[in-house]
Amino acid sequence: MTDAAIEHRRLIVAGTGIAGLTAAIYAARSNNDPLVLEGDEPGGQLTLTSEVENYPGFPEGLSGPDLINNMKEQASQFGSDLEHGVVVSVAGDERPFRVELKDGTVYTCDAFIAASGASARTLGVPGEDELMGYGVSTCATCDGAFFRGEDMLVVGGGDAAMEEAHFLTKFADTVYIAHRREEFRAEDYWIDKVQTKVESGDIEIMRNTELLELHGSQDAGVDNVTLARNESGYPSEKLDDEATETFDFDVGAVFMAIGHTPNTDYLEDTGVELDETGYIVAKGGKGGDQTATDVEGIFGAGDVVDYHYQQAVTAAGMGCKAAMDADEYLEDLPEAEPGAEAAAEADD
Repeated sequence: MTDAAIEHRRLIVAGTGIAGLTAAIYAARSNNDPLVLEGDEPGGQLTLTSEVENYPGFPEGLSGPDLINNMKEQASQFGSDLEHGVVVSVAGDERPFRVELKDGTVYTCDAFIAASGASARTLGVPGEDELMGYGVSTCATCDGAFFRGEDMLVVGGGDAAMEEAHFLTKFADTVYIAHRREEFRAEDYWIDKVQTKVESGDIEIMRNTELLELHGSQDAGVDNVTLARNESGYPSEKLDDEATETFDFDVGAVFMAIGHTPNTDYLEDTGVELDETGYIVAKGGKGGDQTATDVEGIFGAGDVVDYHYQQAVTAAGMGCKAAMDADEYLEDLPEAEPGAEAAAEADD
């Protein structure tokens, strides 16, 4: 493929969620001239949250999009360049790094921060897209308190579903867990904790049950859902089976807890270590360089690394660390020579 354009940047940040924008703010203040690339999900998962009440410094709360827009403005104010662009590859064995975007545009950079996040998996059922952020959520910690006193439905059967259901008992009248099979995938630890809540009447488990459709409106939120149940499991695949029962069920909120997919496809050939589910393996530990990967000059921040906490405030903290780690790395590198972009384009 012929490169559409080549421009050299001191630092590129992939992602405009909380981690990426925090990294951009710190990097710009360190005079590292960051280019921040906004991918297919501008602002990340927080833009799906109608109200954020647990981000420090905002006692009245604010919307997820407002928080992201404020951070974009702050990053730009300090000198970050924000552009739309989906990263498809990073040449980890080249110096400077060669970063190619989906539209064919190519940049080079001395350091790269991967803050491209993780996308919550959803079911794709009718009503899901329309009601996402209006009674449908992928984050119980973010949104559970908004539905205090409501019956709530958690969809899933792994650790995330058990943990979210357990957490939601703080706010819900009753939490229902719908799982498409008889057996859960969750660890015994979480199954035991949920069972305690079942015995106290706070949680009810709906085994061999799947969500088929959500009903409601953005003004009124979720009104009810359509579920299917078949005692042999996977009822959505057996809707013509006379043993499958389809019914409407009243709940005020639905939480999807069927996992996340880290947005790391573009890192697969870089040499950056990814775990078995695709999350970046960062150095961690004590002292500096905690966000470093095993490719010098590439750093990871936010949900693309953190599969456990996945909170806005923890993403912000990691974005700050990544920018500081990158700054230390860049201090040992010479500034790009004037005209390097033209030379690179001529060589291509």
